[in-house]
Amino acid sequence: MRRIRSAGMIMAVLTAVAAGTSAAADDIRSNLADGYAGAVRFRSSTPAGPSDLMAGRGPETAIAGELRLPPAAGRPVPLMIISHGSGGILPGREGAWADRLLAQGVATFVLDSFTPRGIRSTGDDQSQLSTAASVADAFAALRIAATHPAIDPARIGVMGFSKGGQVALYTALEPFRKGANGGRERFALHVALYASCSLPYHSTATTKAPIVMLLGGADDYTPAAHCARYAEWFRQRGSAVQVRVFDGAHHGFDAPGAVRRLNNAQTARECGLDIELEPTPTGRRWSDGGTVANTAMGEYLRGCMRRGASFGGDAAALAGAIDEVRAAVAQHLRP
Repeated sequence: MRRIRSAGMIMAVLTAVAAGTSAAADDIRSNLADGYAGAVRFRSSTPAGPSDLMAGRGPETAIAGELRLPPAAGRPVPLMIISHGSGGILPGREGAWADRLLAQGVATFVLDSFTPRGIRSTGDDQSQLSTAASVADAFAALRIAATHPAIDPARIGVMGFSKGGQVALYTALEPFRKGANGGRERFALHVALYASCSLPYHSTATTKAPIVMLLGGADDYTPAAHCARYAEWFRQRGSAVQVRVFDGAHHGFDAPGAVRRLNNAQTARECGLDIELEPTPTGRRWSDGGTVANTAMGEYLRGCMRRGASFGGDAAALAGAIDEVRAAVAQHLRP
């Protein structure tokens, strides 16, 4: 299959691959040692939650991605794995970021965690797919991308948006890396745009890879203040974290289109629970420090989840985010 160059074609290609119209079941790849680029089907898993992810449990699942390479540089190049949000791959977002990174000399691998699983969007019902499953997908992509002869396995980063922003952050947690990846490859850079940080996972150790958080100051979907709090937790555990908040910007500030209201969007903005992963997931309320057992977290979430949030682009914030990503890539991935 030829390499797809148009950002607007990514979703159509991944949908075709997931549906089997462009690749049969036996086209699921275990490696990219032959230098293949284009639409890829590969194996991941679907853990139900963090406990399954840490234990390496979950039904095997074939997911899809679209690998693009920059013009030949005569040596292995860095790669950015791109994880979409709860709305799936959006026109003018994942593909546009891939184009920018390719222009900087960075290969890109846009993941589709939804279509192969029969999901269109989880924005209105986040329970359709656990964030742990999306984290497993990112590690599966890391493993297979590291086998490509044109990719430098030591210079693979991950970036994501909203739910994908959580993926970008949670892949820096050692219990998840060990459970999903056997403690092998790690990401060299984590870039999270407007991630949800209201129910953050905590662990005894992080990979200490650099983290960049890009947040909207007017975000009423995933509040910036919650991520600033999470950033401090990462710093205390040895991770270098850069945070930039764009004043007046809403959720999805890098997507095209005016700000609009999403009345059914499910948001955790009124939640506040640190989830300690070890030895077993246990919550600790921000409000009073009280604990919430793993078995009681569902009840806690039902009490704090809300509906309705704003989403839309902001040209100034997008320009600032492009500058921040370009600088982080130049510093940590060295195209």
